[in-house]
Amino acid sequence: MRDFKKLKVWHKAHELTLDIYKVTRDFPKEEIYGITSQLRRASSSIEFNLSEGCGRESEKELKRFAIISMGSASELECELLLSFDLKYIGNIDYKRLEKKTIEVKKMLSSFIVKLRN
Repeated sequence: MRDFKKLKVWHKAHELTLDIYKVTRDFPKEEIYGITSQLRRASSSIEFNLSEGCGRESEKELKRFAIISMGSASELECELLLSFDLKYIGNIDYKRLEKKTIEVKKMLSSFIVKLRN
């Protein structure tokens, strides 16, 4: 069992989730059960799966949950693009959030490789 709060990638994912929640406050109210909910769920899923994996018994299980987190990060990246295309977020927020998402994906990739070895 690991302490998820000691993982740098978890902290980055948590910061990203907080940022997503702030940005989506200004989304259209009719999207509360649509893209707003999807963005929030995908971003929080990254950190939730990392923390769940840390609570499991083996490195193999942690790796599986880290891979699930990677899937959520990819989903988030796509949802951000859709939000930008729908003009729900501006260029500055989009670029900033896209950069943070890609950074988390790179960190997850390194973490997964480390768990494989």
